[in-house]
Amino acid sequence: MKKLFNDFNPISTKQWKQKIQFELNGADYNDTLVWNSPEDIKVKPFYDASDLPKSFPLATKASEFKICQNIFVFDIEKSIERALDTLNRGAESLRFTIENEAVAIDTLLEKLPLEKITVYFHLRFISIDFVKKIDAIAKQRNATIFCNLDPIGQLAKDGNWFSTSEKNNFETLSILTKETSNVSLISIDGTLYQNAGANMVQQIAYTLAHANEYFNRIELINKPIVFEISVGTNYFFEIAKLRALRLLFNLIAKEYNHNFDCHLLVSPTKRNKTLYDYNVNMLRTTTECMSAILGGANAIANLPYDALYHKDNEFGDRIARNQLLILKNESYFDKVNNPSDGSYYIESLTQQLADKALTLFKDIEANGGFLKQLNEGIIKRKIQESADAAQNLFDSGKEILLGTNKHTNKEDKMKNDLELFPFIKVKPRKTLITPIIERRLSEKLEQERLLKE
Repeated sequence: MKKLFNDFNPISTKQWKQKIQFELNGADYNDTLVWNSPEDIKVKPFYDASDLPKSFPLATKASEFKICQNIFVFDIEKSIERALDTLNRGAESLRFTIENEAVAIDTLLEKLPLEKITVYFHLRFISIDFVKKIDAIAKQRNATIFCNLDPIGQLAKDGNWFSTSEKNNFETLSILTKETSNVSLISIDGTLYQNAGANMVQQIAYTLAHANEYFNRIELINKPIVFEISVGTNYFFEIAKLRALRLLFNLIAKEYNHNFDCHLLVSPTKRNKTLYDYNVNMLRTTTECMSAILGGANAIANLPYDALYHKDNEFGDRIARNQLLILKNESYFDKVNNPSDGSYYIESLTQQLADKALTLFKDIEANGGFLKQLNEGIIKRKIQESADAAQNLFDSGKEILLGTNKHTNKEDKMKNDLELFPFIKVKPRKTLITPIIERRLSEKLEQERLLKE
């Protein structure tokens, strides 16, 4: 077969730069075309083979990503009905949020086709007996179940540990690792760091340092660890972020003889979602889901466009699920494995994010570890610094959210549509540490607009 490009002379990086410089008519190349990201990565206008770092194959499988449906369990029968309905309409996995152990877990799972789907749990408690029940069901039904227990994430988000009868939450996890064998137990809630305003280097490093605490404190981790991650709209950076996270986790896990690849359960961020001109949220979540697939997500739970202000509803869930179905069945995002491998730009970003995140990770470990810095408020302070910088960009109009701080529709009214309170809730209570708070960029502006309605 004739190689199509043999008739063209190769063009060097220097020649490209010279041509660009000529077209700039005297303007400075670096000042005009090179921009600096919040992670201090200089982004060039073009990349070529000279930017390709040493290859680290990641073996991501876009062909196997699963569409995940979130279900909050309040009424068991309604939750079962909803689960079966969503599975019939395109969902391939389920994530149940359960508030307490009074829920009859055997009844909840009894009618579900557990042999064919993956089930995740978001438990707002930790209970040995409850998890052992799930383990028994997993064994009996040959089911793939992730319990997603994350006491450190609970401390970071809530300010307190889970209440248990054991000495501490790590003892509870240690007992569970010995007394269960059919479920994956541990997860890392990295969504908190993104939604609170951490930059990507911080997100990767904090998530890895978070995981490292479990490796150091739990004697045996012999099942995959789930990383719950949020992605934003910086398309190529988010692809690279997920790849860098997987790359570094594999590096760290080898040190503990943990021979499992990390399992990425990805959702769009809440940070850039808006109350006004809410249909733009669908555009945001679509590109975010695209980044998640190309970055190597194992499962994606899309965020409904109206999740900020509406209770769970059939229409919002259906639209969110259909966005993923279109990407899979009409846009063919699941047809090629390792879709980002070999891309000069993405590979370069991956390497730079990985290098910077590894440096920060090492610094955290050298200064006592993640849990120590979390207890001392260092992690929260560093995230807040990044969040403030991003907030300043939004407030000044340099960071744009269409329909909110640019091209606003003054006739758009939302006061009568609010089923949920879409802003930070202040609940004074006693906590061990000051929790890390999730905050959207547009909250202050939206509150001001609501007062004027």
